[in-house]
Amino acid sequence: MQSYYVWTVGCQMNRADSERLESALGQLGLSRGQSARDADVIVLNSCVVRESAEDRVVGMLTHLKPVKQRAPDKVLALMGCMVAPRKDTLAERFPYVDVFMQPQQYDPLIELLGERLGVDPEGCVGPLSATPDVATYIPIIHGCDKFCSFCIIPYRRGREVSRTIEDVANEATHLARRGVKEVTLLGQNVDSYGHDLEGSVHLGSLLAAVNDVEGLERVRFLTSHPNDMSDDIIGAVADLDKVCEHINLPFQAGDDQILADMRRGYTNAEYRDKIARIRERIPGVSLATDLIVGFCGESERQFERTAELVRDIRFDKVHAAAYSTRPGTIAARLMEDDVPADEKKRRLGIIEEIQQSVATRINARLLGTTQQVLVEGRRKGRWFGRNRNDKLVFFDHEADLEGKLADIEIQRTGPWSLQGALAESAR
Repeated sequence: MQSYYVWTVGCQMNRADSERLESALGQLGLSRGQSARDADVIVLNSCVVRESAEDRVVGMLTHLKPVKQRAPDKVLALMGCMVAPRKDTLAERFPYVDVFMQPQQYDPLIELLGERLGVDPEGCVGPLSATPDVATYIPIIHGCDKFCSFCIIPYRRGREVSRTIEDVANEATHLARRGVKEVTLLGQNVDSYGHDLEGSVHLGSLLAAVNDVEGLERVRFLTSHPNDMSDDIIGAVADLDKVCEHINLPFQAGDDQILADMRRGYTNAEYRDKIARIRERIPGVSLATDLIVGFCGESERQFERTAELVRDIRFDKVHAAAYSTRPGTIAARLMEDDVPADEKKRRLGIIEEIQQSVATRINARLLGTTQQVLVEGRRKGRWFGRNRNDKLVFFDHEADLEGKLADIEIQRTGPWSLQGALAESAR
């Protein structure tokens, strides 16, 4: 039996795309390999949101060149955001790559493998058919209409297109029957789900439909945009029993002028007001955010407003990145990337130091409490999973608890994870 190896970098949407491709490859009769060097089919799922991500992809392609030259019958494919719309340029730069696929366009590879293997590839790409993980992803809306000045996504994944509620609910049912206990509904801007569908369809109504799927224990969603985080969505998180009390709401920058330059469409005060409404409606909610330091023209005082927001809001998680120019974006065409690299690194360090202190204090409050954890598997010999607030928890136990909800008494805390043991009442 031939084998495949899928290497993925980037966002959760990329991970979901890779899962679907792996499912299709399994239906074609291929098995999952342990490494790119040993596999017959190698797929790199790329990301270009940050320069560092694109550099990793180029590095992997360069590493695989001699592998492909020594074994020309291997199939090497590049998919994801690096491909669109630069396919011809990429083919000249990497002539040893057999197939280039834009995001969610699996057909070129599936058809090539179907011909080589002598099988009909019709219907291979769809809901996950292999045994999926305990917690997995369901893309519900593709593309983005926001056109933030720093972001390449609308140019690579296109405009927003929503799946129907029936389609998503059917996939969630399909996954639950295969043992999935938690689904995360995905979109580049998940809160704008349904605006392109007929009738009064929005993320809140979709969450209600997925909440009713028998066998599922938990439902999450990401990534959100402050402008589209409506009272309907907040209410769904508050009222639906399976929807977890965790919201990722990127603010990107704390200064109003920088936010305007980024084309984000809200102010610092409006973002703070949105957070206050969320916390009022959902007691105990955990919050995550994304931010960028060193955007074009950002002064020290403007950066300090970002740091102030991190201190004041007290997020549970902060995903911070230094700005890197992405060719083709509005910022690349109209603005100057004028904050020195060393200064970006310094500002990034400040944010990371603030957040480590904040997260340490937040998680310390959980010491001695009992947390309900959905056990996702083992990592370095220990069971791991997350509570409803998306806190990563590790513990030891001799029984097989994968896919189970376990009550864990928290014995140690840190900024990034919690350590515990099965509660006495659950033994």
